[in-house]
Amino acid sequence: MKPFAYVRATSLREAAEAYAAHPGARYLGGGTNLVDLMKLGVETPGTLVDISRLPLEEIGELPGGGLRVGAMVRNSDLAADPRVRTRYPLLSQALLAGASGQLRNVATTGGNLLQRTRCTYFQDPSKPCNKREPGSGCGARAGIHRDHAVLGHSEHCIATHPSDMAVALAALDAEVELYGGTGGTRTVAATEFHRLPEDHPEQDTLIRPGEIITAVLLPAPAPGAVSLYRKARERASYAFALASVAVVLDLDPDDGRVRRIALAFGGLAHRPWRATTAEARLTGATPDAGAVRAAVDAELARALPLRDNAYKIPLARNLTCDAIAALVGQHPGAPATQ
Repeated sequence: MKPFAYVRATSLREAAEAYAAHPGARYLGGGTNLVDLMKLGVETPGTLVDISRLPLEEIGELPGGGLRVGAMVRNSDLAADPRVRTRYPLLSQALLAGASGQLRNVATTGGNLLQRTRCTYFQDPSKPCNKREPGSGCGARAGIHRDHAVLGHSEHCIATHPSDMAVALAALDAEVELYGGTGGTRTVAATEFHRLPEDHPEQDTLIRPGEIITAVLLPAPAPGAVSLYRKARERASYAFALASVAVVLDLDPDDGRVRRIALAFGGLAHRPWRATTAEARLTGATPDAGAVRAAVDAELARALPLRDNAYKIPLARNLTCDAIAALVGQHPGAPATQ
């Protein structure tokens, strides 16, 4: 590992100033991804600015029934919080579906959002990768790409985003709060925080240089809405998603039609994929099996599978149809025939 300097910040301002004073610096929170990448030689920061002691470890109430989750809240603590388990069960399910218990005890909310792709070509400095070294090419496109993207990829990158938590946040219409030193604080919708690769796959998010994630803001859940996170992976202990889906569903109690649905895919794209086409087709419809399948197929018609990963399309379809059927079955507004 390349030698590096170390600074422990005691305030947000101190952290931002230390970052600005050391070009090429990186913030260090739980370190579960960054330190791994440093060992591999993918990340070579000259300075680590340790933000793990900043007072960002609280889960607080927001006016109207939402929650403010500090960026340093550990994944295990967030998944186990009674308010999260009650109001946002899909978020708790997504967190528990990610990584191992040991990793969840260290990984943070902010770090989860900033973790980088597990594309093996990105993690191997001997291979070309436009995300790691812009302009070097994409080794995965002609190589082994069974785990890679089928939606929203570009000729420059076909990597997928690895976070389960971020998929749930996209379906929940959460916001990411950022501190930018003298620039103050701003919020970005979770659905927009991660970006598609396009011509600059080296940029995973809309975060600006030096900005720090301070919190995730969860809006109040809609009364009566139910939610679910489902994930397909290659081993039950822990593994990244081949495909996953987060669903929030609310039905009209009078006729059982969909009053609102939020649907996000994981494992299919460079970012959590909000399925707006499927949502639009299902809103106002009776969520029977035929309508749900047609809506999901309309969304997945945008997919551009590669040589080895077309299996992800039926996999995502089946996960989604099963998840929505399960939610319809437990929703108090569901028709008696469901």
